[in-house]
Amino acid sequence: MTETLIGDVSDTAYWMAHYRDVETKRSDALFHDPLASRLAGERGGKIAKAMPQSYLTGWAIVMRTCIIDDFIRLAIDEGADTILNLGAGLDTRPHRMTLPASLTWIEADYPHVIDYKEQRLAGEIPACRLTRVRCDLSDGSARRRLLTDADSQAKKLLILTEGVVPYLTLDDVAALAGDLRKLRHAKYWLVDYFSPTLLKYRRRQIGDRMRNAPFRFAPADWFGFFADHGWQLREVRYLLDEADLRKRQPKLPVLPALVTTVRRLFMSKRQRDISRKFAGFSLLEPDAAVQQ
Repeated sequence: MTETLIGDVSDTAYWMAHYRDVETKRSDALFHDPLASRLAGERGGKIAKAMPQSYLTGWAIVMRTCIIDDFIRLAIDEGADTILNLGAGLDTRPHRMTLPASLTWIEADYPHVIDYKEQRLAGEIPACRLTRVRCDLSDGSARRRLLTDADSQAKKLLILTEGVVPYLTLDDVAALAGDLRKLRHAKYWLVDYFSPTLLKYRRRQIGDRMRNAPFRFAPADWFGFFADHGWQLREVRYLLDEADLRKRQPKLPVLPALVTTVRRLFMSKRQRDISRKFAGFSLLEPDAAVQQ
């Protein structure tokens, strides 16, 4: 059995923070997260080193971060006054982004994650009003209390679930979607998108290394699933399109690059278009036509 450094899904937060630190140290960094190194610690780098194709994961995390940052700015420009980050992990947006001082930002995660984060970030001043909540989001009653409290504080609420939904079952996501749809002031929901092809590829490449935190959310129709649960797609931004925009295409080793080039030669235009849309991040809005 392959050794794994991932004990549970919360360990992936160190991994992601490592890649944000790597990006921050680049001379052409697309964002700066000066707290990422402190949060990732040695564990983040060890996890990254143990994973196959770390160069692709790091690139994907950078693109994902840029997309989410832009969606958050869009929502704030449109009047969002409260951000609820579910499964916040070691995210530092309240510290690293330029945000209105009047903005309310709520981070929710397991108690041990919040404890670690507060210890590591002691003395750091966020750009907005920040509250951290210790909550096991799998506990339906606790989750609904958290959501109701956040909704009561908001006039226009954005919910962020970065790197959360893929680890949940279909039933878990359906329950979460229903809970969020019932919130009076919920106007935006930011969610990871992974194509079926990417999910199969990920299982082959990472496999047993993620046995303690497997991807479980794999609906037959990703967009249809959320539409059926009261959330309509406003926009999806794909990683490769973002790479073109940012002039930051993934740099593949010689052999994988050659194989990819040859494969594309034998693809139809439709197949090439589908292959480009393997992953991204989506901005969902409540569908007013669906009654909850």
